[in-house]
Amino acid sequence: MAQKEKNNDKQFVYGFHAVEALLKKPTSTVNKLYLLKGRKDKRLNSLQKLANQSLAIEWVARDILDGLVDANHQGVIAVVTENTATAESYGEDYLKSHLPKLIEDGVAPFILVLDGITDPHNLGACLRSAEAAGVQFVVVPKDNSAPLNSVVSKVACGAAEVIPLVRVTNLARILQWLAQQGVWILGAAGEAEQHHFQADLKGPLAIVMGSEGKGLRRLTREHCDALIRIPMLGTVSSLNVSVATGVCLFEALRQRQ
Repeated sequence: MAQKEKNNDKQFVYGFHAVEALLKKPTSTVNKLYLLKGRKDKRLNSLQKLANQSLAIEWVARDILDGLVDANHQGVIAVVTENTATAESYGEDYLKSHLPKLIEDGVAPFILVLDGITDPHNLGACLRSAEAAGVQFVVVPKDNSAPLNSVVSKVACGAAEVIPLVRVTNLARILQWLAQQGVWILGAAGEAEQHHFQADLKGPLAIVMGSEGKGLRRLTREHCDALIRIPMLGTVSSLNVSVATGVCLFEALRQRQ
């Protein structure tokens, strides 16, 4: 019978997309799979085929799975060594070595910068939208940012294992460096005069989204070339940051295509 294995060394990744992406990674360190007993379908069978023959698979009742994670696990839970559950966090050296190569190859950089997103659900949703919209890098500050944990992995539906998340010590300094590389920096702010669909979102671009409550920090705002906003016709004053991120990214994708 499965036991609760949450401790300092292990954590869980759950949901079909997140676990499938994890199993596809060459460096995956899944220790065990818990699958819903009695369930037989194509999605579950595909996970079994992806799993290494030496990987332990345990079929358990739903109440056991519910006891392991307090979330919608979809009948699939992977046990992994801590800090290997999701995509690795890269340092700014990764960005500085890979971005120039994109430019040399004639690829216009498309970057998402998240300034202080501390809710893992929002981070996961932003990663999912970023990967789907063709973003090459997601940049976040080392401090005051949500960690890459199982919640992020679940919400991101596999994007957390694919898209590079770059953590930087000084966000303002990185924005300055991006500008030096020819990247246009656009910050999203409610008080901006220009609508997001009025802005030119083609070419080398970084879209900067602020935190859930306070928005863009002063230094971050000062390093933006321009500000954009999403027009609001209803009575609510703002959108959830992950929703706003998706709106901006897919307008950029529309223009870039």
